[in-house]
Amino acid sequence: MSTELEKTTQHQARKMERVIPASDILERPDGWHIVVDMPGVMKDDLVIDMQERELILRGKSAYTFKEGRELLRSEFAPVEYARTFTLSDEIDREKVKAVFKNGVLDLFLPKAEKAKPKRIEITAG
Repeated sequence: MSTELEKTTQHQARKMERVIPASDILERPDGWHIVVDMPGVMKDDLVIDMQERELILRGKSAYTFKEGRELLRSEFAPVEYARTFTLSDEIDREKVKAVFKNGVLDLFLPKAEKAKPKRIEITAG
């Protein structure tokens, strides 16, 4: 059986795997919600960028072991999540909101006023 040092070294030697996170996209009258699953990612390790017509998401998860514990088996590995979405011109980029809780990112991309449905009032004539 290998020593604790060898086990820890084997765990740290794994390369970070790049993964496309699972996501759902919901359209509502006021905008779109993109829900992205990124288990193990902490808020400080998540980056959201908007560049021209792209929304770029990146996050890293790196499970670490507490000192004084012996690693007997390791199935968790560091993961780098990366996903790019193409944005519509109908999005109000100034009002995009992001909420991140328990490894789930909820992005709200509101529709610009010009893209929202309008009801035309009919007058008798």
